[in-house]
Amino acid sequence: MAWAGRHVVLGVSGGIACYKSCFLARRLSETGARVDVVLTQGAAELVRPVTFEALTGRPVHSSIWESGGALAHVRLGQQADLVIVAPATAHLIARMAQGLADDLLTTLLLAATAPVLLAPAMNDEMYAQPQTQANLDRLRDRGVTLVGPEIGALAEGPAERPGRMSEPETILAHAARLLGGRGPLRGRRVVVTAGPTRESIDPVRVVTNRSSGRMGYRIAEAAWERGAEVTLISGPVALPTPVGVTLRKVESTADLEAAVRAELPNADVLVMAAAPADFRPSDPSERKRARTDGALAIPMEPTADILDATRGERKPGSVMVGFALETGDALAKGRAKLERKDLDLIVVNDALEPGAGFEQDTNRVALIGRDGTPQILPLQSKRAVAEAILDAVERHLG
Repeated sequence: MAWAGRHVVLGVSGGIACYKSCFLARRLSETGARVDVVLTQGAAELVRPVTFEALTGRPVHSSIWESGGALAHVRLGQQADLVIVAPATAHLIARMAQGLADDLLTTLLLAATAPVLLAPAMNDEMYAQPQTQANLDRLRDRGVTLVGPEIGALAEGPAERPGRMSEPETILAHAARLLGGRGPLRGRRVVVTAGPTRESIDPVRVVTNRSSGRMGYRIAEAAWERGAEVTLISGPVALPTPVGVTLRKVESTADLEAAVRAELPNADVLVMAAAPADFRPSDPSERKRARTDGALAIPMEPTADILDATRGERKPGSVMVGFALETGDALAKGRAKLERKDLDLIVVNDALEPGAGFEQDTNRVALIGRDGTPQILPLQSKRAVAEAILDAVERHLG
């Protein structure tokens, strides 16, 4: 999601979780957004305004009586692209639900025409109270979006019920979805595969490959932020699940095929970014093969080609995206794979090129559509590559 030039108002109310809002303000500023912070009186007691000024490079607003007057600050909520309130305390939520406008933040919120995202944070008992839930329901009915709260440690100690404010990165992801989820992917069902598969040699050893899953995870993350409903089918990787995404874990290529087959009939988009094993042991052992047994020869057989095997399951009008990781003559091999597998788009890269391929945070790819003309992308982050792939998908979706 392109944040550059976006105007975000960050409202901070007086909960102990407002220390997290400092990190959120910094992350929003790092994206290129213009961030105006509005503090309640309680928040200003917990985190001094100068902290937010240093993090955003902009003056902090904390009083309706400060220079510029109430009308100037009300306009903040009408001119912003998004208003985030983090933390949103039980007291602030109650005042919002009642339509009160008795300080700068509530006045701004009542007059706001931009989307509003609330991150509630409070004692778990306070959150569970019927009054609080009724207030939150009223705000949802008015179009306010909520993120969290989560279960975790509170100021008074561990808690087993929701109350803890969501982490800044989670709030940032929901903010990106609010701002970016209005294009052709909005409401679409997107299935992304990621990571390697493992084929058993014996109960201990496996045949696999170097895929880290980063490319598929970045695509799933970006698709959700564009408003899609995303299912991520992932082989064994050490990556956190992207916010909002439904994760299905698989082990073998056969597992991956079964998962794709189950999801494909309802999928508007399939992005086959996984690197399934092409071969598997034809006769895996039921016991661990000991080194003392001597030299080991493992007969191998090909695994199923998932895109070919599931071709009949595709939803009419859906967009199919494949990947071709090659080690020479990549564009020609990519075009051939595009035609052979009846794809709408193929992402081609060379595994031997520095900074590209497996176990890298960057990638250099070419995108080839049905007309065969390659779009050559520069070396860039895998998140930037994911955005370019989804731009091409959206062009197919219209």
